[in-house]
Amino acid sequence: MNEAVAVRGGQASVAVIATGGTIAMTDDPATGAPVPALSGEDLVAAVPGLADLAAIRVSEFANLPSAYLGPEQWPSLSRHVRDALSPQEVAGAVVLHGTDTLDQTAWFLDLTLAAAKPVVLVGAQRNASDPDTDGPRNLRDAVRQILAPGAAGMGVTLTMNQRIHAARDVRKGHTSNVETFHSGEFGLLGSVDRDRVVFARRPLRRLSVPLPERLARVDLVPMVAGADGGQVRHAVSSGAEAIVVAAYGWGNVNAPMHDAVAEAIAAGVPVIVASQVPQGRALPVYGFKGGGRTLAEAGALFADDLSPDKARILAMLALPTMREPAELQALFDR
Repeated sequence: MNEAVAVRGGQASVAVIATGGTIAMTDDPATGAPVPALSGEDLVAAVPGLADLAAIRVSEFANLPSAYLGPEQWPSLSRHVRDALSPQEVAGAVVLHGTDTLDQTAWFLDLTLAAAKPVVLVGAQRNASDPDTDGPRNLRDAVRQILAPGAAGMGVTLTMNQRIHAARDVRKGHTSNVETFHSGEFGLLGSVDRDRVVFARRPLRRLSVPLPERLARVDLVPMVAGADGGQVRHAVSSGAEAIVVAAYGWGNVNAPMHDAVAEAIAAGVPVIVASQVPQGRALPVYGFKGGGRTLAEAGALFADDLSPDKARILAMLALPTMREPAELQALFDR
């Protein structure tokens, strides 16, 4: 049964954490190209009526294109969001972020934040100089979502173009369209409509991983036609602690990649097989050399339905404290 909930107003507090991205960019007068320009305070001030919904507490974490954000910043951002949520009067947090890595950051935060308070990541596909920029609406929708009954306990979500996505499921699917994010075969968590926020389901496959003192170095190697395994061997020789292979189909590679994967595992470097295909699970099915079953027989682990980049993030968090293959596989299967 769908759970339809009314948005409540009032003066609850909502934390807004700015990290940059297209939402914070304007066109450079000299070049006409969008560049970082606006602060979180600027973005909040550009949303009509936002102060009527909640008391907004703005903090500046960064002002970077999201292609610059990754493992070096994610742990600090997780701690920053945790601290922003800690006051009792804060109902939740909005993280303003570029769309290139928005789904990855959402997944990292969902894995590492234990609070039940809602955390909503938003960005924009059109920069603030565009007359129809989507940033202000997305920010307002995120605040409305946080204030809606039923929003707590949903985990970290990515909310854009009125659609509420679970961090595990969401992927970017278009370079420029405002309807760029999709949640695959399991669908949306809900929507932010004009009159109310509607939650249609709750995310059941959520994981919680303690934030380690350091993240493991995990390399991502794609399977491509004619691959010779050289990238896998380079990852091992240059110090990767684990490798995610972005394989074909259910989790298939060619014979040279199979040999390189087997060598990596024999050298003590875990290999996790994820699928390049946007929907479905990676499973050890095919028995030809390089098929998933032969990779599993060599000791490879399988990432279930996680995208290769999200499988990499989970491995980065888990490997500093978890090395047993069976334990790692159980984590990916959860």
